[in-house]
Amino acid sequence: MSKQTHAFQAEVAQLLHLVTHSLYSNKEIFLRELISNASDACDKLRFEALNNAALYEDAPELQVRLAYDKDAKTLTITDNGIGMSAQEAIDHLGTIAKSGTKDFMSKLSGDQKADAQLIGQFGVGFYSGFIVADKITVESRRAGLKPEEGVRWISGGTGDFEVETITRAERGTSVILHLREDALDYANAWKLKDIVGKYSDHISLPIRMEKEEWKDGELIDPKDENGGRKPGGMVKTGEWETINQASALWTRPKKDITDEQYQDFYKQISRDYENALSWSHNRVEGSTEYTQLLYIPSKAPMDLYNRDKKAGIKLYVKRVFIMDDAEALMPTYLRWVKGVVDSADLPLNVSRELLQESRDVKAIRDGNTRRVLSMLEDLAKHDKEPVPGADGVTDVLSDEDKAKLGQYTKFYAEFGAVLKEGLGEDFGNQARIAKLLRFASTHTARAEPVEAHPSTGSGRTEQLTSLADYKARMKEGQEAIYYITADTLAAAKNSPQLEVFKKKGIEVLLMTDRVDEWALSFLHEFDGTPLQSVAKGAVDLGKLQDEAEKKAEEEAAEAFKPVLAKLKEALKDKAEDVRVTSRLVDSPACLVVKDDGGMSLQLARMLKAAGQKAPEVKPVLEVNPEHSLVKKLDGSVHFHDLAHILFDQALLAEGGLPDDPAAYVKRVNALLA
Repeated sequence: MSKQTHAFQAEVAQLLHLVTHSLYSNKEIFLRELISNASDACDKLRFEALNNAALYEDAPELQVRLAYDKDAKTLTITDNGIGMSAQEAIDHLGTIAKSGTKDFMSKLSGDQKADAQLIGQFGVGFYSGFIVADKITVESRRAGLKPEEGVRWISGGTGDFEVETITRAERGTSVILHLREDALDYANAWKLKDIVGKYSDHISLPIRMEKEEWKDGELIDPKDENGGRKPGGMVKTGEWETINQASALWTRPKKDITDEQYQDFYKQISRDYENALSWSHNRVEGSTEYTQLLYIPSKAPMDLYNRDKKAGIKLYVKRVFIMDDAEALMPTYLRWVKGVVDSADLPLNVSRELLQESRDVKAIRDGNTRRVLSMLEDLAKHDKEPVPGADGVTDVLSDEDKAKLGQYTKFYAEFGAVLKEGLGEDFGNQARIAKLLRFASTHTARAEPVEAHPSTGSGRTEQLTSLADYKARMKEGQEAIYYITADTLAAAKNSPQLEVFKKKGIEVLLMTDRVDEWALSFLHEFDGTPLQSVAKGAVDLGKLQDEAEKKAEEEAAEAFKPVLAKLKEALKDKAEDVRVTSRLVDSPACLVVKDDGGMSLQLARMLKAAGQKAPEVKPVLEVNPEHSLVKKLDGSVHFHDLAHILFDQALLAEGGLPDDPAAYVKRVNALLA
């Protein structure tokens, strides 16, 4: 058999159905696509008119008009751009995926191509009209042709189309959508304005609609003013109004934008009633060019801790809205950031609703992350009033810096817990994130919490400290940054594990956010100093513990060996080990876990409370041989009960509950009787 070449055959009706109903997930996208096409047609005219000004004819102002007719069930998008000849209508509208814009761009070169702000590239946007229409009529006349050389193109989207010659006085194109019954809400002024405001607000051309005014209904009885009226309604006035801004705020020079305008824009894109805490507006140039306008909100949303929450970044390409929640442009731990990114070129899928991963996307995400962290660093730097120097001189603050006083504290109270997620997500910026974290400590924490956070119900202390400030206060000979995690501030402050640290005046960070345990597992040191949980492993104060103390501890452990052996036997089902400790001063016992990467008791409880499986953790019981209750163990007839009470009390002291509360109560009552 000889070799033959065959062309693919397509079932056009099925293909159109796929294009219109599978390509676009959002029904209202059709209007964005058709307005974008209209904008492209105007841009093409502008370029061609550079060499032939006569193409403007008697209408030099380029515009897009929207009109609807409820009775006829039509929606019309009209532009006075380049228009089409009969052959162009057949070529471009009758061939799916043939882009007139792409074809036009291929004919441009040099500066012309660089300056072109054309949108469509795939040649399928026009067919999105069939999402809402069962028939589309296109009437057009190319600029420069005679009025009688207009063309009318009609198709029901079933695989064929009609073309006829018409007389059309004005140049440009009108796309008339004959709306389906389930799409009649698009023949509504409010609906159209809302969609334009969302998707096409920043098209550089004016988008206009006929003004409407309210008109009272006629009198039911013309002779009786008090007899009531027929229902009134909105009526068209014949005057056309611009319904888009026609100018993207982020494209303007920063010096031309007031703070009030920045705040108004923030409220518009975020649906927030509060002013933003801070913002950054930058034009980034280089291998990847884009404009970013990023905002830090002043209040956390109620769903702040929902990690599936969509990002708050709106993506535009050449001022045309592409998507609301561009997750790829901001890491998850910065999901609370709001703003706009406008890129000259990004790899979009054919529907322009999905962002494809690429080097450019990664570059923008990294750039956005660095910018947000820089904003936070600036706020943190100016959070407190400057202290007098060694010479007694205090720096004078500018009005701008004065406005930043206390702002970072406000930010951290709202978003601090989520920022900590970055320790485990963004290793490249881990050091920067660590410097931005704030914690309560035994030296700064107050007993009373401030107003509870709406998302968690937990309060924060008024005074927090940074890791850098902690390190600056470290005692001479201290070799680690000590911290403890707990469910509440009170539980952390009163933990028996802190007793020796309090005795020696060693500061301990008090971590009470749910994310702390997980986040700190990724941060092993800060500025060269290791972080050490006081609830993991045996306490080792290094140079802060003198030789006499070490010797006394060893002697106590040796003398207590017989009791330890009996405790291990009595608690073999509960405790992995029992040992003497020097960390306790007033308490008889405490629970710790081995310092080998094991899960803390607090984290295990959190996982169980969240309905997740947690590995069974057997803690280590540490006892204070100098405590009277521990001394009673030796030779007591109630040794077994006392041992279990000792363990359960240690569990209660660090926020847990005995496996068998009734048994604990029974043992205590038996001893009290």
